[in-house]
Amino acid sequence: MYPQIRIHLSLLSFSIILVAGIALFLGVYKFNDSIISIIYNTFKNRTAIDSSDFYVLFELRLPRIIMAILVGSGLAVAGTCLQGIFKNPLASPDLIGITSGSTLFAAITIVLGSYIKSFIPEIIHFSLLSLMAFIGAMCSTIFVYKISSHHSKTNVTILLLAGVAISALCGSATGLLTYLSTEEELRNLTFWTLGSVASANWDKIIILGIITIISFFFLLKKGKILNAMMLGEKEAEHLGINVEKTKKQIIIFSALLVGTIVSFCGTIGFVGLIVPYILRLVFKSNYVIILPLSAFLGAILVIIADTISRTLVAPSEIPIGILTSLMGAPVFISILPLVHY
Repeated sequence: MYPQIRIHLSLLSFSIILVAGIALFLGVYKFNDSIISIIYNTFKNRTAIDSSDFYVLFELRLPRIIMAILVGSGLAVAGTCLQGIFKNPLASPDLIGITSGSTLFAAITIVLGSYIKSFIPEIIHFSLLSLMAFIGAMCSTIFVYKISSHHSKTNVTILLLAGVAISALCGSATGLLTYLSTEEELRNLTFWTLGSVASANWDKIIILGIITIISFFFLLKKGKILNAMMLGEKEAEHLGINVEKTKKQIIIFSALLVGTIVSFCGTIGFVGLIVPYILRLVFKSNYVIILPLSAFLGAILVIIADTISRTLVAPSEIPIGILTSLMGAPVFISILPLVHY
């Protein structure tokens, strides 16, 4: 690992701890005791903690902050990897149909859920929306991948075009379901598509945490390979790199990661697009550096966005997807003339 990576990782790690700590103290609820005392008594004298304080801190705020870290890092790393294999700084999970497929299946669940639930076990009714959104993300990704693969070779250009086509198809189907929905269903669908980490709990954190660790194990090691692929696929193959295996792994684990995030939190845009863009301004297209750093910067971005979302108009909450778009779009526009891929 380059010495400069260690320095930047240390700074970003400290920034995450600082931002997460500030987020833990901010909120509508006023604790009866200090947060530091609550955390201390959790390990020393649990009976001394007010039950409401304990619930808000450990069942609401802390899971929400941890979920924001996982969501931000996952979206940023997936976006960085996809930009690498497409050799396109505008590439994002949206382009290969991950988000649109997830949104379509979520719309099906919200609008037609009363019919679907009669055919499935009652035990999964509560998690049906997340499950269906994840299935939608994976189905659309597999379909796009199959279209773009021929004789065990994946054509990146066809993959991109197929993703755009599937996204348009899923978008039209989602629009039809939106038209057929009732007022309550329309409201639920709208809020889901705007994204939120408000539903975070320890069960979801464990699931997303395991998937994030597995995905990062494969994705974060692709820095040197992505650097080589910048020269061209044939040149990378001459260097002894299995290009097809790399593309398959990146697509599969990016879809798995983003599909899980979208199924739990809805669509949160611009994170996977803007984070690698910012890092590329400093480190150019050196993926050995920007891949690990994107995980940290993405986490910081989503923590900040979530903290603003629940404090700006308290006690109401602004959907986090609105804030990430508001934060990302101006930055994207301002740096666009400065970026040389």
